[in-house]
Amino acid sequence: MADTIHWADVIAEDVLNKSGKHLVATGITPSGHIHIGNMREVVTADAAYRALLDRGADARFIYIADNFDPLRKVYPFLPESYAEHVGKPISDVPCPCGECANYAEHFLKPFLEALRRLGINPEVLRADEMYRAGLYTEAIKTALAKRDEIAKILEDVSGKTVAEDWSPFNPRCNECGKITSTKVTGFDLEAETVDYVCACGHSGTVPMAGGGKLTWRVDWPARWAVLGVTVEPFGKDHASRGGSYDTGKRIVREIYGHEPPFPIVYEWIMLGKQGAMSSSTGVVVSISDMLEVVPPEVLRYLIIRTKPEKHIQFDPGQPLLNLVDEYERLRDKSRENAPSLGDFEKRIYELSRATGICHPDIPFKQMVTIYQVARGDFEQVLKIVKRSGFSIEDEKCIRELADNVSRWLELYAPPFARFSVKEKVPVQTATLSELQKAFLGAFADLIETKGEISGEEYHMLVYSAKDEGSELNRLIAQKINVPVSQVEPKDLFKAIYTSILGQSSGPKAGWFLSSFEKDFLITRFREASTYSPEKTGE
Repeated sequence: MADTIHWADVIAEDVLNKSGKHLVATGITPSGHIHIGNMREVVTADAAYRALLDRGADARFIYIADNFDPLRKVYPFLPESYAEHVGKPISDVPCPCGECANYAEHFLKPFLEALRRLGINPEVLRADEMYRAGLYTEAIKTALAKRDEIAKILEDVSGKTVAEDWSPFNPRCNECGKITSTKVTGFDLEAETVDYVCACGHSGTVPMAGGGKLTWRVDWPARWAVLGVTVEPFGKDHASRGGSYDTGKRIVREIYGHEPPFPIVYEWIMLGKQGAMSSSTGVVVSISDMLEVVPPEVLRYLIIRTKPEKHIQFDPGQPLLNLVDEYERLRDKSRENAPSLGDFEKRIYELSRATGICHPDIPFKQMVTIYQVARGDFEQVLKIVKRSGFSIEDEKCIRELADNVSRWLELYAPPFARFSVKEKVPVQTATLSELQKAFLGAFADLIETKGEISGEEYHMLVYSAKDEGSELNRLIAQKINVPVSQVEPKDLFKAIYTSILGQSSGPKAGWFLSSFEKDFLITRFREASTYSPEKTGE
């Protein structure tokens, strides 16, 4: 059965069964390039938040940067010198490029900029600042006091035995700075301090406020209670039986006396044939990189059109063109308020758009043609865009689309999408038949007599060659002694591409022809109609 209500609205309806304020939260550890697989989490959260607002809910939307998590290993993109920092909070690890405050900010900055370009603007909270400000102190005291109860929950739910020396709090060693090699030896609830011993040989005391952090399975439910989170999307790994959401539900209820948030479990984004994206495996396309290739609203659409529980197959090569086409058809139907546009499709379009991001009118595929005809010269791009009937008022938006196309052509475009306009009549023109050359000459004569010609008009003119009595048919007949009644339009299009590109096929003919100055086409087609290698000395 076809969907009638968008998944974000279904979530909002379920959430609003509980009255009061709502807080939509999302959190990602900036330990490496934040990829478009992670993007599913923030776009899903943004859609749920917008759906709540649309229903008049009192709602906030936050993004928590888990920058107090430890560096787990020396990732492939890091030098071996980072081995000494493994185990330290990533907010304490040096920036790889030396230009950011720390390691976490190195990856967080481009991610937050990518969110802005996607029209996503949550309140940003950093875990290290929250811990140091004392937001978690009461939660830490409760966890330490109820250590045995938490351990029993973890064992009951996960089925794993908790070590005798396990603690829900990981102190940060005052000597080596690591939080993965310390053990709690005591604590003082009144003084709000924790005693520890570290594998580095050092022992000491740290304050609960910023002197360490709760372990992940306790940190997450503590966060729900501390902040009052009511909605949160998370990957299916956390939702597995006995996983961190299962343990978190019991910990937040039984230890902290709060209800767990409404869960939105999402599936992975699969990158072409390489599988699920993961920073640790290196199967990654960062959001920043992808925004250099794909318009922001199309990336939003990729997420919005699919229910969170279904995986998404993403391929930035040829399938990307199909995705863009699909979105642009929906956009055009929405703008025209087409009768065939249902409420469900309309809602997908609404949630794919966002304030603050460009919404160009020019189809992506047409810009692929325009950009290559212009040879990448932006001034020429603007002239062609205007000649093609589009407004050029929003230069910034047009430039963004042109830049997207440029990067796509460079990195992902299949061979058939690439072409280059030849400076002179290509030698391949010699392979054209007498009829094809006669068509080129007649076509040049015909378009010379006309004013501005749109892409659609160019397309129809070529097809008119087969209609007896048409102007083009008559002009061809004057140039050739064989009957033109059996002319095949596909052979005529082949002649056009061959004479300009030196290849038998190319982009959509109407867009292609309307991208050129008419004088160029007249000159090129006339030269091609009489072309022979002997004459040109080739």
